Amino acid sequence: MDGVNPKFEARNTKRIQMFKIQNSKPRSSLRLILYFAWVILLLIVAGCEPQRREPEPVFPGKKSVSEALHALSSRSQNIGPLKASGQCLWQYYSEGKAHNENFAVKIWANPPAEVYLQGDIGFNPRGIVLGSNASEFWLLIKPEVSRYSWGKWSEQGSSSGLMFVPKTLGEGLGIVEVSNEKDWSLSKEDNFDVLVRGNGKRGVDKKIYISRRDYLVRKIEYFDVNGEAVAMAELDRYREVSKEFFIPASIKIIMYGEEGSDGSATVRLSLKSVKSESFTEIRRNILFNRPGTSGYKNIYRIINAQIVE
Repeated sequence: MDGVNPKFEARNTKRIQMFKIQNSKPRSSLRLILYFAWVILLLIVAGCEPQRREPEPVFPGKKSVSEALHALSSRSQNIGPLKASGQCLWQYYSEGKAHNENFAVKIWANPPAEVYLQGDIGFNPRGIVLGSNASEFWLLIKPEVSRYSWGKWSEQGSSSGLMFVPKTLGEGLGIVEVSNEKDWSLSKEDNFDVLVRGNGKRGVDKKIYISRRDYLVRKIEYFDVNGEAVAMAELDRYREVSKEFFIPASIKIIMYGEEGSDGSATVRLSLKSVKSESFTEIRRNILFNRPGTSGYKNIYRIINAQIVE
């Protein structure tokens, strides 16, 4: 062994080390491949498992008609005079002709009965005016149509069409009309408490859908004496104007008149600004008293859903 050439021994040692490295590479690669295969298999198995869904929270709602009506009444008492502005899409018929108006809108309301809306059409800031007070309602449209329609609440039946625009707008703003408890019943539908008011003839006069999550009104349906739906309001995107004073920023009103008739209309309101307001007596009289008919070509009076020229 003493006669072994040191250079030969060094070269031999390098060959042995290279052999070990070369033979270890396949084993390392194999381990790496097996590792990634195992990871992919776990991902596939995990992906095949059904996704766990958290159960939707259950809100019990109110137990009785008395509790539900009391909640609505309490909420209505928190609503005060207000001013709002936004955008309105109004689709309606006049003398059988369809009209689509998209305009900036301003709304003033003085609960419980006074509502005023004006829309900017054709560079006229009062191109559309809608108003109501405790005794009357009115809808004025100009300049294209030049139409003045109005009526008295005392002369309307539950099947009247135009009256549902100011009535529903007022209730959409939170001025919900509640009457004697004996007229109402309470049912459950999905996540809603549904208050149903009878018409005294074993039929339905109105339905109010209240979200059990926050107990805010989401939908109101109106029916005629035969139980047919005549109007509906959908309310969404509520804002808290002040403590316990909530107003929907999205209001959709549909009147189910015969297609092409003057009683058929859809109003979509998207409110961008809602603020508390106060009215002087002079301002209140200007907004919430029916204006004169001067300047309008077509003047109509509404009596029990019938147009009287």
